[in-house]
Amino acid sequence: MKTEQENKNTSNRRDFIKTTAIAAAAFMIVPRHVLGGPGYLAPSDRLLVAGIGVGGKGQSDLDMFNKSGKADIAFLCDVDDRRAANSVKAFPKAKYYKDWREMLDKEHKHFDAVSVSTPDHNHAIQALAAMQLGKHVYVQKPLTHDIYEARILTAAAKKYKVVTQMGNQGASNDGPRQMKEWYEAGLIGDVHTVYAWTNRPVWPQGIPWPSKKAEVPKELDWNLWLGTAPDKDFVDKLVPFNWRGWWDYGTGALGDMGCHLIEAPFSVLNLKYAKEVEASVGSVYVDEFKRGYFPESCPPSSHVTLKFPKTDKTQGDITLHWMDGGIQPERPEELEANETFGDGGNGTLFIGTKGKMMCETYSANPKLLPLSKNKDIKVEPKYTRVPDGANGHYKQWVEAAITGYGKKEVSSPFEIAGPLTEALLMANLAIRSFDIQKTVNDKITYPGRYIKMLWDNDNMKVTNFAEANQFVKREYRKGWNNLTL
Repeated sequence: MKTEQENKNTSNRRDFIKTTAIAAAAFMIVPRHVLGGPGYLAPSDRLLVAGIGVGGKGQSDLDMFNKSGKADIAFLCDVDDRRAANSVKAFPKAKYYKDWREMLDKEHKHFDAVSVSTPDHNHAIQALAAMQLGKHVYVQKPLTHDIYEARILTAAAKKYKVVTQMGNQGASNDGPRQMKEWYEAGLIGDVHTVYAWTNRPVWPQGIPWPSKKAEVPKELDWNLWLGTAPDKDFVDKLVPFNWRGWWDYGTGALGDMGCHLIEAPFSVLNLKYAKEVEASVGSVYVDEFKRGYFPESCPPSSHVTLKFPKTDKTQGDITLHWMDGGIQPERPEELEANETFGDGGNGTLFIGTKGKMMCETYSANPKLLPLSKNKDIKVEPKYTRVPDGANGHYKQWVEAAITGYGKKEVSSPFEIAGPLTEALLMANLAIRSFDIQKTVNDKITYPGRYIKMLWDNDNMKVTNFAEANQFVKREYRKGWNNLTL
């Protein structure tokens, strides 16, 4: 029979074991940033992710992080309960918020990374707030709405030493790597001209803002949806998709598809910042004599020409043509009449001094022209492929975030995604400036001219057309602070 002291010792040992087990269990689920700063490898070796914007693309992003096998969805945030419903059902253990600011403020000690999949106009403010808390960030394309925002996020990734990735999944496809290998092997000579084109927009553009306001759905917080954008009444058919065609919220066809189609030339040619841009846009007619002027809406089609300075991969300047709204470049003479140009509606074409090559959306299915050349390609692989290509884009970011800043490569870090996004926004700068209205003798007239803008990259301004600089950095709505590092 045990003495009173022996019983006391046994009880103490049991309490100690129980307490230690509870502590150990708690330790296993503490986010790595709490244990040792951003990127610290937690014992659980899993990434705890918070999602901002969890319907539609946001929902599929979270699904892909979850499928990586190394991430847990810890928190959900969306301004629209209807859009969030599927994610709430899919991740029942994740706490749900409507205001992302409240989620970051209350829960930042309980997750490691943030996925941002909201309309373009709120990307930057949400991503920067997360980065300033030491969170790794995955941000849907385009990275930002304004050039200034892209420059700030590029600098922030370096300052806060967090793992970043933009959601242009094609950057992880084999295509960009294969085309780099072909190009560096000299198969098409020196590239001097690139064309990228899309059949977007597939939403309304070149239209007036609706005159009739609508009732805000009870599930939607309209004020939070507006975020940084100007105060406006809610209108039908804006949410959840058609906002892309309005400058206050979206970035048009360039924002939707540009990151997918211009990724390849940025990767292959090592492009950074453009030095010149010019644009022409499709007209909208309100009657048979008068051209419509709808400055709030992106145009129905455009053709933009960007000029980039010589890089270490080229012998001279590179001219990049962007075409949307169904406009396409002339078919290459090397392409037979019944052979598909790009993927039909979208594509990218490289023109070199010795030949041409093209690819589809997401840099997929690269081909040399004429197509008969592809039978005899003998170029050894040089660049490491991302397992599972575009789908692996998600797992690549998850694993890099678990490992920590600077330790594993990602395909579209802000160091690359920032300048790429700026190129698209430079194109939009020219598109918007083309339609700056002029008043002469109290009558509205239109520039009606093919504007060439000269860009001072260091100071982020157009030097020969001051009116365009109003679009470089917008003023946020009262109550939403402008970005500062």
